[in-house]
Amino acid sequence: MTNRIARRFAASVALAALGLATPALAQDKTVKIGVLNDMSSLYADIGGPNSVVAIKMAVEDSGLTKKGWKIDVISGDHQNKPDVGVNIARQWIDNDKVDAIADTPNSGVALAVNNLVKEKNKVLLNSGAATADLTGKACTPNTVSFTYDTYMLANGTGKALTKAGGDSWFFLTADYAFGHALERDTSAVVTANGGKVLGGVKAPINTADFSSFLLQAQASKAKVIGLANAGGDTTNSIKQAAEFGIVAGGQKLAALLLFINDVHALGLKTAQGLTFTESFYWDMNDATRAWSKRFSALATKGQMPSMTQAGNYAMVLHYLKAMEALGGNPNDGAKVVAKMKELPTDDTLFGKGPLRADGRRLIPAYLFEVKKPDESKGPWDYYKQIATISAEDAAKPLEASECPLVKK
Repeated sequence: MTNRIARRFAASVALAALGLATPALAQDKTVKIGVLNDMSSLYADIGGPNSVVAIKMAVEDSGLTKKGWKIDVISGDHQNKPDVGVNIARQWIDNDKVDAIADTPNSGVALAVNNLVKEKNKVLLNSGAATADLTGKACTPNTVSFTYDTYMLANGTGKALTKAGGDSWFFLTADYAFGHALERDTSAVVTANGGKVLGGVKAPINTADFSSFLLQAQASKAKVIGLANAGGDTTNSIKQAAEFGIVAGGQKLAALLLFINDVHALGLKTAQGLTFTESFYWDMNDATRAWSKRFSALATKGQMPSMTQAGNYAMVLHYLKAMEALGGNPNDGAKVVAKMKELPTDDTLFGKGPLRADGRRLIPAYLFEVKKPDESKGPWDYYKQIATISAEDAAKPLEASECPLVKK
């Protein structure tokens, strides 16, 4: 009898403990976000410290801290090296209890971190990396891509220039995952629209002297020289192309990935006439102008936001919305991403658009052209819109996706 009573008492204590533990788990309202990007080199202006600014704005605008949540944002410089990026991410996850890693410009870094995040069941909130493989063959239940990808860029700029008569191409490509993916996706669009790829050359990332590569492009006689690079590599290649008189000689430069920070660095005299694709511009409407003014006041040098910095804001806002909907931090990355896909996305910068099964957010893209100096009405007034690319056309169709999460 005594043993029976003792067993019942022990069972009741265990059940009571379980009952106490469950609400405590559900009420975990601490979140830590690690911003992993290039803080000091060729991609620092398009991401860098100002991505941290955008993400902290999202934390504030989520309203969660006023509801008792503790949300920390830390940052690290991956130096555009996958091994460095993975080591930082691993330390954050294992030692610093980071729940989500955000931004990750540099596709090589992003693909490596993507694997780690899946292994550790955390979240990768990608805004900076362009490779469409993150929502294709490399997709996982733990990663989302909000802002753009190489498919979008190819189907914007590549298609428009080919249809406008630029039917022969030569590529100057950054020699790593991003450049390879952008050249691959643009080449497919060019040939599908009746154009020909005459050749290409690979340049190391963060190249200072593009002269030998540009001379090869010039000698190809291609109507369009596709710059499958980004950031400082893009601005350097455009400046040096001007010195060689490439555009004056009749060839057209296609900046396949151009950011407002690049145009600002080049100046309108050099950048005028460049055609490119983005999913965000600060001067699109009243809402984007109001948010961008807030951002600029906090930015390191008063800059307007890049597309990826705006994407970081929208993405983290939606991530925190999912956390709130779950009632707390479940410490389960796949569960959080599943909730992000379940909830409708809607923010002041990109509007409404579903987050698909492959982790790709559906948003429109826009074909822009850089204004001539006499067309600009003031600081950062750099773009004129040429066309709108529908959300469905800007993303690879699900039926053609290589993502293993997509049911066909």
